[in-house]
Amino acid sequence: MVKFNSAILIVITFLWIGFVSAISFMEAWLKFKAPGITLPLGLGIGRLVFNAMNKVEWVFALIIIVTIAFTQTKFINWQNIFALIPIIILIIQSLYLLPELDARTEMHIRGWNVDPSNLHLIYVVIEFIKIFNLLFFGITSFK
Repeated sequence: MVKFNSAILIVITFLWIGFVSAISFMEAWLKFKAPGITLPLGLGIGRLVFNAMNKVEWVFALIIIVTIAFTQTKFINWQNIFALIPIIILIIQSLYLLPELDARTEMHIRGWNVDPSNLHLIYVVIEFIKIFNLLFFGITSFK
């Protein structure tokens, strides 16, 4: 039987996976396929969506941290490492990647020439790493 605290971890973890999967791997590129969506409009929508998703991810991360802190005797263990990696990724995204991508988006929207960058590729790669770790954490939360 799954304990209540494990149920919280499982639900939040899989909700987090769902949000990241739906936004990062579907919405991000599909919006540009919609009729009438220009590059500046799509970038503006993407910026709003990703900033909102970042806030939702922080809620998920905080729920996981608080649940672990109040229900487990050891905060750092092999299972929790798989929850901490996505949180570290979230910190990197919040403090570095999203601000940099926002700045580049603003330059595109204003019609400025923007040098090529690997920031989007880096963002996608660490989203896969985040999902893999969340998936492993969620599966191991079943007790």
